[in-house]
Amino acid sequence: MTEPSKVIHIRNVGHEISENDLLQLVQPFGVVTKLVMLRAKNQALLQMHDLTSAVNVLQYYTSVQPSVRGRNVYIQFSSHQELTTADQNSQGRKGDQDSQPNRILLVTIHHMLYPITVEVLHQVFSPYGFVEKIVTFQKSAGFQALIQYQSRQSALQARSSLQGRNIYDGCCQLDIQFSNLNELQVNYNNERSRDFTNPSLPTEQRGKSSQHSYGDAGSLYALQASGARVAFAQMGNAAAIAAAFSSGLPPGVTGTNDRCTLLATNLNPDKIDEDKLFNLFSIYGNIVRIKLLRNKPDHALVQMGDGFQAELAVHFLKGALLFGKRLELNFSKYPNITPAADTHEYAGSSLNRFNNNAVKNYKYCCSPTKMIHLSSLPQDVMEEDIVTHLEEHGTIVNVKLFEVNGKKQALVLFEDEEQATEALVCKHANTIDRSVIRISFSQLQSI
Repeated sequence: MTEPSKVIHIRNVGHEISENDLLQLVQPFGVVTKLVMLRAKNQALLQMHDLTSAVNVLQYYTSVQPSVRGRNVYIQFSSHQELTTADQNSQGRKGDQDSQPNRILLVTIHHMLYPITVEVLHQVFSPYGFVEKIVTFQKSAGFQALIQYQSRQSALQARSSLQGRNIYDGCCQLDIQFSNLNELQVNYNNERSRDFTNPSLPTEQRGKSSQHSYGDAGSLYALQASGARVAFAQMGNAAAIAAAFSSGLPPGVTGTNDRCTLLATNLNPDKIDEDKLFNLFSIYGNIVRIKLLRNKPDHALVQMGDGFQAELAVHFLKGALLFGKRLELNFSKYPNITPAADTHEYAGSSLNRFNNNAVKNYKYCCSPTKMIHLSSLPQDVMEEDIVTHLEEHGTIVNVKLFEVNGKKQALVLFEDEEQATEALVCKHANTIDRSVIRISFSQLQSI
């Protein structure tokens, strides 16, 4: 029996299984800090934030067979105690990295509730010696940076002093390893990269990636020059976000996006309308307005309350199945939707979920699941009433009624995520015996 470890080894990971599928499997138990897909071996390595979370995963799946997209996967502790991102083929033990000190540090930032820029990193690391170059990028492990000192001694001192420290109180924790690179190549001086020995370098052209060799710096979630200046503290719901994501943002979500409008494509024009889109997208934030594009019936624009909520919607909904179509979701080039006769307004709707209990709603954000949660039910409702109300949308496997603080709620398990999604978009805010019911996805695996 392998000794317990923060790193979990998953086998039988088929090509149809994505990183997000695996994250959904374990995120109910804690924060995932790193994920490595070993596609050639149909395996994956996944590191939890702490040992307790990993133990809880293993204990739960000892009695419940984990299944992803209809395929049984097998979970055990890895022989690695840590995953390093500098070299995925290394054994991942700190001793291996310590034996090869380098003047270049690989820094991973956990619990990133505030945006981290080159300037912030320079301020943190420069007290320990002359910082020559900094490159930042986003990967599956989270936000990372490569920091090159003039001397190896400076890098050693910085790692010794800063490892495990927080940049801000309670968040932005530094995980520092030595890189296996010999020299950083910096082409542009901007929010993502800087060569302090060559201040005459140009800023990059908008939309182009500057550091392909170090990571996906130009990806959807990279810190854009405009977005990096938007701090959580400036957002109206900053306190709710900080409370809900105290253990760190979902992998890939930066919290620095400032684009509120989303373009949804590959919709089913025969079955979709603005209210159904509202029901789905309102799980991830307040909706300002929605517009179906009449000249492109399978396209729609959705304006969220702020950039962070828009980022959550993209993260959790991209690729979801809805009415037989796989949803494509991207940030729109338009900053907002212009009010017009064919635009539906939702800014003042009492059905927006994040006006009250925002912390709870953020905590429950997840990708569509097979299980939906119903609340605001009439007190005398029966399980048969719920089945009758929802059965047109798919095969209901199980139903459970229960009370919370004297109020009736229910869990309904469908055969698959698509059926549950259809039930939610069609029946959220409908009435049962004059009670307006509310529906959201549940992260529970079974009733």
